[in-house]
Amino acid sequence: MSLSTHVLDLQSGRPASRIPVTLSHNNELIGQGVTDSDGRVADLLDGAPLAEGSHQLTFDVTNYFARQSLETLYETIPVHFLIQDISRHYHIPLLLSPFGYSTYRGS
Repeated sequence: MSLSTHVLDLQSGRPASRIPVTLSHNNELIGQGVTDSDGRVADLLDGAPLAEGSHQLTFDVTNYFARQSLETLYETIPVHFLIQDISRHYHIPLLLSPFGYSTYRGS
């Protein structure tokens, strides 16, 4: 079982790099990473097991927009999701712009 994410900047049409991402379960930090030049964090758990239940990815986008001198509505973006089958891979992409975002279950 693994968990990955990918952040795409909808305004520029490019991957969003250098965004810190944390993973929590029951308000406890269980993983973290920073998006690479392709906007990806391959494995937030670094091989550790993932439990069933509610989880939260938090994307800290403050510095990402500041580096581009862009005004934004968001400092952090929390994405709550449910793990129901720990044998599967979960990929949670974030589509990002300064004033909106969307997420979905990827493959």
